[in-house]
Amino acid sequence: MRLPIVAIIGRANVGKSTLFNRIVRKRHAITDDRPGVTRDRNYLESEWNGKSFLLMDTGGYTKPDDEMDEAVREQTLIAIDEADVIVFLTDLKSGITDLDSEVAGLLRKKISSKKIIAAVNKVDSEKARLEAELFRKLGLGEPHFISALSGGGVADMLDEVINGFEEIESDDEAEDADAGKIKLAIVGRPNVGKSSLVNALTGEKRHIVTTLAGTTRDSIDSVFKRNDEDYVLIDTAGLRKRARVEGNIELYSTLRTEKAIERADVAILLLDAELGLENQDMKIINLVAEKKRGLVIAVNKWDLLEKDSQTADELTKVLQSQLKSFGYIPTVFISALRKQRIFKAIDLAREVWENRRKRIDTSKLNDVMQAEIKKSPPWSKSGKEIKIKYVAQLSIEPPLICFYASNAGLVEPPYRKWLERKIREHFGFEGTPIELRFREKTEGKTSRAPKRKR
Repeated sequence: MRLPIVAIIGRANVGKSTLFNRIVRKRHAITDDRPGVTRDRNYLESEWNGKSFLLMDTGGYTKPDDEMDEAVREQTLIAIDEADVIVFLTDLKSGITDLDSEVAGLLRKKISSKKIIAAVNKVDSEKARLEAELFRKLGLGEPHFISALSGGGVADMLDEVINGFEEIESDDEAEDADAGKIKLAIVGRPNVGKSSLVNALTGEKRHIVTTLAGTTRDSIDSVFKRNDEDYVLIDTAGLRKRARVEGNIELYSTLRTEKAIERADVAILLLDAELGLENQDMKIINLVAEKKRGLVIAVNKWDLLEKDSQTADELTKVLQSQLKSFGYIPTVFISALRKQRIFKAIDLAREVWENRRKRIDTSKLNDVMQAEIKKSPPWSKSGKEIKIKYVAQLSIEPPLICFYASNAGLVEPPYRKWLERKIREHFGFEGTPIELRFREKTEGKTSRAPKRKR
């Protein structure tokens, strides 16, 4: 079930970030007396009375005097569309401004489809409450009188925010519909051909394809069948560098891309053949690894590159040297436009999906790894002896392999990496992260490993 989204909106300098920090119980959003400090939307999971939700802080709604103002204004409009609950915050000390009235007008049109909660900030006395009655004129129902700074009235407002969350439509039905399907997230920088690949795979022009970077703003699912197996393709907005996300709808797209990776079994990272692997691609790779998902690199626009019979091998070597610790990720060269090797990319992703679910027999794992360990025993800086006595795979998706040893906490990082290389050398696991753990084992007693989902 997805978390409900609660957006705090309003014009600049009414205390949105202060309220955000109050609700999440930490100083997460930057607050300042100067208007317009919040430009990006901030997101953080929060909880009230046992109900969780995703809280969104937004930049101040303003008149579009310049490009930045227009971008900040646009992100507020996107927040209104995406949120399940909208907290419209105004400021008692400033009174009702023209911008307040403009935002209220936008929200009145959404009342039939959105839960709108009006809140007047900086109400910290009985006299102030009487003055705040004026804000009923905004036509958004009974306003909550609060003080974001001191917390007054916030609890009552949150009670209304979470009321009925169980009735908000969830993604449970979509998740049930996806059960048994192999879920692939198509990720990459803007304009590398993600939507073109989805269109080519599904055989229909479902996605808009243009040469304008960032056409896709959201995650969109497409379903297709190959070799009697069902696949879900999750097309995503392109991930840009943080500096280029500022004040634009792409910040929300980045969040959606992260969520798409979480939903996926395997991600297919598209690269531009002419540009190769860039810093932002490495950030995406790190994100996929952090989420412990499988990964395939598909070098797109291969048809546009001048090449000979050695080009693919040479570029593969370059990529492997750049990937370093991610050298386990397989690579395929494709052209989404000409539909060259696009199904090879899918078949490769399916192999990675299988590798994530692979389980190695315990006796075989011990026979192979103990022979390797005997050739190259572990060492420690302290000089204490480390003996690895037993190896077992505890779970899958991703594969989790545990080494039980004396002085297990002293195993050095280089030796851990060596063990991973040997596991991959003997058992494959191409395209998927492997998690290694080291547990203390003494004679006749082994520390219990935490339970993992099987």
